Amino acid sequence: MKTETLALLNAERAARRPVIVVTDMSDGIQRLVKAVDFAADPLHAELEKQLRMGKSAMVEVDGKKQFLNVYAPTAKLVIIGAVHISQALAPLARSLDYDVTVVDPRTAFASPERFPDVNLIAEWPDEALPPLGIDRWTAFVAVTHDPKIDDPALLHAFEKGCFYIGALGSRKTHAKRLDRLKAQGATDADLARIKAPIGLNIGAVSPSEIAVSIMAEITAELRLPKDAKAAAA
Repeated sequence: MKTETLALLNAERAARRPVIVVTDMSDGIQRLVKAVDFAADPLHAELEKQLRMGKSAMVEVDGKKQFLNVYAPTAKLVIIGAVHISQALAPLARSLDYDVTVVDPRTAFASPERFPDVNLIAEWPDEALPPLGIDRWTAFVAVTHDPKIDDPALLHAFEKGCFYIGALGSRKTHAKRLDRLKAQGATDADLARIKAPIGLNIGAVSPSEIAVSIMAEITAELRLPKDAKAAAA
């Protein structure tokens, strides 16, 4: 890899912007494609697919073999609420290589004993969230049932463009949540992004089962193409 390509690659990775290095297998020539440039690239369909899957691969287009080396940021999961569901969800997400953070100002819930080996922040969202570098590679889950905690956190998630935003609660509870958030400046587009009731409908009952349904919904949002997500909704 040329020095200038490596420097650009490192800069993009440091900024948590995905890139793919394309190598022409016939002559070894490499080029770096930023995600923002995928749409205009001759390999746009293959680039989009491999980035979505988070895997490097060999592809053949018009009889030419190209190796796509994918560099995607590590996905983050931010959980608002140190509750029973979170105790099941955090280790499940970690097993899938997510960088997990749990935020809850209630120190009776946010204790290291209940969340071993997890980045745990016992502060209010307005203090805890800005330093976390939340971005479009972040899945965001609000599960406290407390508007004083969940609502400002969700507003932050809207602002940062998280790829998944989910919130616990019944349809009635969610309707009240939408009214509150809209009164605080959330747009209809923001509100439409919230997955609520949270998780895929698999008949989950226990906290562990609900955690599985949430993680499945996050995975579908990250991995499935847009048309497949619409069909599964």
